Amino acid sequence: MDNSQGEKEILLVVSKLKQYIRSVSGMNTAGNVAQALSDTIRKLCDQAIEKAKTDGRKTVMDRDFS
Repeated sequence: MDNSQGEKEILLVVSKLKQYIRSVSGMNTAGNVAQALSDTIRKLCDQAIEKAKTDGRKTVMDRDFS
């Protein structure tokens, strides 16, 4: 599902991510964190999709992420 340039879309709100990290830890967030997390989210979604398919469903549910 990559675009033709080979870049992957960011799947989260970067400002919210940075705000969360700062509020919890007082730390800054490096520029490449959003891409790394998006890659992780993508992998988790792919696994959940496969779980839903295996269960014969067309809906991904919260339980597919466990």
